[in-house]
Amino acid sequence: QVQLVESGGGLVQAGGSLRLSCVASGRIFSINNMGWYRQTPGNQRELVASITSVGSTNYVDSVKGRFTISRDNAKNTVYLQMSSLKPEDTAVYYCHALMRSTMRDYERDYWGQGTQVTVSS
Repeated sequence: QVQLVESGGGLVQAGGSLRLSCVASGRIFSINNMGWYRQTPGNQRELVASITSVGSTNYVDSVKGRFTISRDNAKNTVYLQMSSLKPEDTAVYYCHALMRSTMRDYERDYWGQGTQVTVSS
């Protein structure tokens, strides 16, 4: 069984920093894209940042220059370094990965359980 486990959320003051981590574990054959999404009550989940298996990155405009996504393929881990945090960054952050469990499987979407990030003004 494959699972994604996030850590690193919490409460921080505006202008502060947090680092989110997400580890993929279980039966994993390959991991393609990994990324971070966020969601606030009453709103759709939105992509914050993504990274391909070879390190190409993509960010939503609102976090460019403040957030950095990275991954350690040897550890099946993706990180999100968040700096200059703003109250509007407050959300539940979800880890996502496009993975295959075995060579015969199709790629599927996997999600973490979510971690709360709260930025106080």
